[in-house]
Amino acid sequence: MLRLRLSKDAGDFLPTRQPKHQRQIAAKIQTLRDDPTPADSKSMQGQRRRFRRADIGEYRIIYRVESDTLFVAAIGKRNDDEVYRKMRRK
Repeated sequence: MLRLRLSKDAGDFLPTRQPKHQRQIAAKIQTLRDDPTPADSKSMQGQRRRFRRADIGEYRIIYRVESDTLFVAAIGKRNDDEVYRKMRRK
């Protein structure tokens, strides 16, 4: 299992969600720690190609694997470009 590291943005985003959504997102992150390239995740394109994205409900998780660590760079709404604006700062 990979170690977990959250960016400040991802760590700040999670507590602001409803408890049900927090559990869903946390469960998906846990699944990604076991298998960081599941069939429902996709590689990102362009300058962000080092990252992958995975969807859970109405949320999108942007992450990458750094040796033995799962780095979650951003979490945001799937239909909102804010999650990608956060990525530009990385």
